[in-house]
Amino acid sequence: MSKARQLADLGNQVDDGAITGSNMVINGAMTVAQRGTQTAQTSGYTACDRWQFAENGSSVVTTTQDSNIPAGEGFGSSLKVDVTNASGTPSSGNYAFLRTKFEGQDLQHIRKGTSAAKPLTLSFWVSSPKTGIHVVELYDTDNDRQVSKSYTINSVNTWQHVSVLMPADTTGAFNDDNLISMQIIFWLMAGSNFSGGTLNTSWAANNNSNRAVGQVNCMDNTSNNFYLTGVCLNVGDSAIDFPHQSYGDELARCQRYFQLYPEETTVTGICYNNDPDWYFPFVFPEMRAAPTVTFSGNPLLFCNSDNSDTTSVTSNSNNDNRKSLRLQAFATAVGSAGQAGWLQLNAANSYFTLDAEL
Repeated sequence: MSKARQLADLGNQVDDGAITGSNMVINGAMTVAQRGTQTAQTSGYTACDRWQFAENGSSVVTTTQDSNIPAGEGFGSSLKVDVTNASGTPSSGNYAFLRTKFEGQDLQHIRKGTSAAKPLTLSFWVSSPKTGIHVVELYDTDNDRQVSKSYTINSVNTWQHVSVLMPADTTGAFNDDNLISMQIIFWLMAGSNFSGGTLNTSWAANNNSNRAVGQVNCMDNTSNNFYLTGVCLNVGDSAIDFPHQSYGDELARCQRYFQLYPEETTVTGICYNNDPDWYFPFVFPEMRAAPTVTFSGNPLLFCNSDNSDTTSVTSNSNNDNRKSLRLQAFATAVGSAGQAGWLQLNAANSYFTLDAEL
């Protein structure tokens, strides 16, 4: 193929700076699940990367990456929300929802806040324990604006494809940075503070009472299971076929926000002085921001004389950045200045995580 033809074909794919056919949602097919099953969950990131469960009230759930999927659509996983503590009659301030968040710098092609603002189409596969009205929302965190759309579930516990058009917004530009600017929110339950008004189907300044009007209560019984997969947000006024990603590509996108290093992970380092303190430089795929480091289970420290010591490890925040950090083991029982060694996660189910979530 000639270079001119290649450039022409590429031009046919470009719409004012946005690649036609691209999905703005990371892990919309729920293929990456670094954290694994999350039990007794109230608010926090779910089993599936980039998806967060939030609630105010008494709702408790277990979230899992599940094999229940819409048949013949090319998906291998869904996110399952299993209600383990029900909220039968929510009070006015109660709510529950799933959400995913976007950096402002990834939203500039929408041109929100300008006369050239673009409409968006949100499409997804859903299985709900309730028939009736459900609500999905785009929330502009930078400008406290939002728009909601309702969709109707026709049959319980049955996969249904949904597509809703989110209009362009000529008010309120997104900040061009690596902080949270927008959220997609799938409502599961809404008290009257969030459902007592009129559903706001056009972009407007936030009024909580207009956000989730008509939303059924998916949290009212411990037999309730809510499933979601195939979430796609694309520029334009019609849905696209879901653009499936390879697992490796999707994992790399998720690791910008969260990385898990499991049992048997090994980091090499050197003993700094005779205390002895050990320093372990660690380089990782670049993240959104300098991550928070968390260890589960004490790692085992080995020095070159094969002595070992179970120790606690911290991260020196002065040296943290988006793609490297220095782990430190303080005043251990092994090693002397200048010795080389390694830190290994030997305990069953031990791991450490790097967290730079929005």
